[in-house]
Amino acid sequence: MRIICYGDSNTFGYIPGRGGRYNRHTRWPGVLQDLLGSSYEVIEEGLCGRTTVFEDRTEPGRCGLDRITKAVTEHGPADLLILMLGSNDCKTQFQASPEQITKGMEQIAEKARACAGRDIPILLIAPAAMTEQVMKSGFGSEFDLQSVKVSQELADTFEKLADRCGCHFLDGSKAAKVSETDGLHLDEKGHQKLAEAVKSKVIDLTETQKM
Repeated sequence: MRIICYGDSNTFGYIPGRGGRYNRHTRWPGVLQDLLGSSYEVIEEGLCGRTTVFEDRTEPGRCGLDRITKAVTEHGPADLLILMLGSNDCKTQFQASPEQITKGMEQIAEKARACAGRDIPILLIAPAAMTEQVMKSGFGSEFDLQSVKVSQELADTFEKLADRCGCHFLDGSKAAKVSETDGLHLDEKGHQKLAEAVKSKVIDLTETQKM
């Protein structure tokens, strides 16, 4: 079973407070691979700063909608596409509501299925909500209290999208917490917890497909 994990810095494995990248066996897609074993192939497609549909004025080339076709066609055919985006959409420069961010995620899901040429199973993950600590971190100039509030509301709108579009859903905030260091990125424990939650989802989906 081939799984594509399409996300932002929390899929890339950005190390909170320090920068750089966690090693393959620490970031959640790599942990997921270790947990699932050799019968599965977990492909990482994480990019720092990636949004759903917004073009960042200071970091161009981060629009997730623009790159999803390349990810799906390069690594296809995939048996499952995992989408975890939304945190960067909460930046103050976009002034986006939870509904607008969710609409962006819907466009990505639709485009992924169109380029895959079939109704590829999709797992939507609402990213672990950020905390007010983000405003005290090195990312403080990019996020404010409204950003935090919007990030906390994404799980509700993402779950409704999953129901509407026939996708599977996981609330990242129930699986893991962002680090106390920067209030935005997962630490080692967070990556482990998220991977364990995703593994349970994948196993459930695999068993359902066998029935």
